[in-house]
Amino acid sequence: MAGETQRIAAIKDPFALLRAATVRLAEAQTEVTELSRLRQRVISELHDQGMSYAQIAAEAGLTRGRIHQLKQSAPAPEGAFLGNARLIIATPLKQEAGNARPVLAAEDFAAAQRLGDLARSYKLDPTFEHVPVGGEIDLNREDMIVICGPRLSSHVAGVLAQDPSICFERAEDGPWTLRDREAGVAYRSGMDSTPAANSDVAYLGRLPRPDGKGLIMVLTGIHPQGTLGVIHLIVNDLADLYSQVGTGCFSVLVNVEYNPTDNEPVNVRLLSPFYRHEAH
Repeated sequence: MAGETQRIAAIKDPFALLRAATVRLAEAQTEVTELSRLRQRVISELHDQGMSYAQIAAEAGLTRGRIHQLKQSAPAPEGAFLGNARLIIATPLKQEAGNARPVLAAEDFAAAQRLGDLARSYKLDPTFEHVPVGGEIDLNREDMIVICGPRLSSHVAGVLAQDPSICFERAEDGPWTLRDREAGVAYRSGMDSTPAANSDVAYLGRLPRPDGKGLIMVLTGIHPQGTLGVIHLIVNDLADLYSQVGTGCFSVLVNVEYNPTDNEPVNVRLLSPFYRHEAH
């Protein structure tokens, strides 16, 4: 840190110095936030294991009051379920008949914004981008959440194909379904069923990136209404999700009942267990 500060201080161009100092301050603040989150997580884990705050303080060379202060002031550890520091949230563009320009589904836009608001509440810094028409996107980046299915991106399809427990597949009559391989059951969206119903099935998982050097979260409904249901689950049950799977590889199926007037979820429940996977 001292060496980096000295390097920046030695920059002769004042505007270059300002830019470098600004970037470094942002990086330093990110490090402080993540270290605080890590410290709070360890304190919580030790306390859950049966240690008193006084014992934790004594072992760490701190006062009990300081331990309480650290626990209360740091970002909640479940924020790590979403990512660390700078979070990338990507949503797919679609080419619809009659529109000259690609469009973003209203549900996908709402999903990204709600996820971004949640991230900020955990002191994460979200940025937003689009999966372009054609589906080509760099998925080999840290702290990335992609709201997209296999139909709109072969790159995302390649990531999803690694899941040993759940897969997207087409039914014989054409619609996409989600298959729970472990249970041997394929789930069809309500709107693709006869009679039709105001329900959808959605996927949430964290899988290896294409380069194998990290993980990426993917979430999507068979239809956009299901995507909003997954976001509802994350926003309302983040602590439980984190306690179930932490920051490791997993996948789960979600059933979403929605209001047909605005496509907002009215009932969200898990259709499968949390399947935990080994990252390769």
